[in-house]
Amino acid sequence: MGAGGGDRESEVRAAFARQAEWCAKLGSPFTSLLCRMLGERLDRSTGLGRHVLDWPGKPDALHDSVPLRLCGGLHGLVRAGRLPGLAALYPPNPMPEPDRLWAALTEAIEDAESELLPWLDLPPQTNEVARSAVLIAGLAVVAAETRHPLELFELGASAGLNLLLDRYDVRLGRARYGDPASSVKLSPEWEGGEPPEANIVISGRRGADISPIDLRNPAARDRLLAYVWPDQPERLARLEAALAIAAAEPPPVASGDAASWLETALGGGEGAGRARVVLHSIAFQYFPTETQDRIARHLEAVGSAATADAPVAWLRYEMEELAGTPTLRLRVWPGGEDRLLAHADAHGRKVSWLC
Repeated sequence: MGAGGGDRESEVRAAFARQAEWCAKLGSPFTSLLCRMLGERLDRSTGLGRHVLDWPGKPDALHDSVPLRLCGGLHGLVRAGRLPGLAALYPPNPMPEPDRLWAALTEAIEDAESELLPWLDLPPQTNEVARSAVLIAGLAVVAAETRHPLELFELGASAGLNLLLDRYDVRLGRARYGDPASSVKLSPEWEGGEPPEANIVISGRRGADISPIDLRNPAARDRLLAYVWPDQPERLARLEAALAIAAAEPPPVASGDAASWLETALGGGEGAGRARVVLHSIAFQYFPTETQDRIARHLEAVGSAATADAPVAWLRYEMEELAGTPTLRLRVWPGGEDRLLAHADAHGRKVSWLC
């Protein structure tokens, strides 16, 4: 397969190269190699190649995340036993030589193109459970300052696994939150001070996603697992443990646009005796600009009606282009000051606490 031309193709190839760098930094050398091979060698000799290289939107990780859509599809078919030739090169097998991997990828694309194309239609949904450790640090601040139970509203919730963060065993430096008996253990590398001591009581939890994962559907659970990078078995094991916890009482996740859902679910002048917290993690970038603006406007409006007995918080764990890394930011109304709480990597492995 040879390369084509054009600005759009160059942008797509750059997105694959940048994703390869991120995968390497986040401890996935295999996925890094996979992204590099696809970005360098994919061409228009197949329908899938044309679809990827002529991507109509922004293909990078801050927007449509095309490389991870394709990598998820390949991993999903490998996990399903559909591509044995490619599976022989996937972890836990040794790292393959680039030319050998590309030969297997070429065969896989030609053999399973019709099955891979639908994976390009939806953004990746890792529902990375380790992000709960970062989010619970922010919730500790809200709980300590408001002294109220917390009602959670998650945007881009996927399967809603991070709505269950109080059911995981979370250690942040010397601080500990959640359930010590939980099968999900989260203990990120921690720098800086510690979140405040707080009794985090969750009084309610619900979320929304444009395409929520139905935890009752085995195919949907398999799809979620496919987005986890194949050379990171600890992430796969953690996700499987979280899925088992959620199976007993799946959190409610509505289907639809995040702004439309929030405008209905979160009203002004309500919530006496509890703190209502809108939160999201590595999701906001996938929302259309209009949706992002509506969310911000609605929170400003609801926040203006907040009182000490009915506070409102906005907790955001998202990529920041200028910072070059995800950050954890918090606004609490009354007041609404925007505070930078922490820097963290996208998988919740490392946290630098700034408060």
